[in-house]
Amino acid sequence: MELRTILQPACTTCATPGSKKKVLELISNLMAAQYPTLSSQAIFESLIAREKMGSTGIGNGIAIPHGRLTDIEEPIAILIKCEEGIEFDAIDKKPVDILFALLVPSDQCQQHLSTLSSMAEKLSDKLILKRLRKSHDATELYQVITA
Repeated sequence: MELRTILQPACTTCATPGSKKKVLELISNLMAAQYPTLSSQAIFESLIAREKMGSTGIGNGIAIPHGRLTDIEEPIAILIKCEEGIEFDAIDKKPVDILFALLVPSDQCQQHLSTLSSMAEKLSDKLILKRLRKSHDATELYQVITA
């Protein structure tokens, strides 16, 4: 799947959320603002339900929070670069500063796994990660991740 089809420029931001809960709320609010048919509360609950199963912090300062919604037909994503790392219960116990959040339709399990896998692979590229961390604004962040 082409990343530009699920990640819109307006869904890319630099922020300082301060905590895991705050960043999940930020993700929920940004998605709901871009997709008015979605409820920020439903998005938040989907993300929290997944986090309760185990942290989506994959290490090296990266988290890929994700969830499923019945109210969408296509996957949607958010990319956030945190100005300061936040505790996210990552597998390496290190703070997270890059988050790629993904919501998929409830009936698209295979696509969900495929998209998560390709994003994890992209974020494991040291050059891309370095460029993301050096990005100064949302536009630059979007350009780096979609290049």
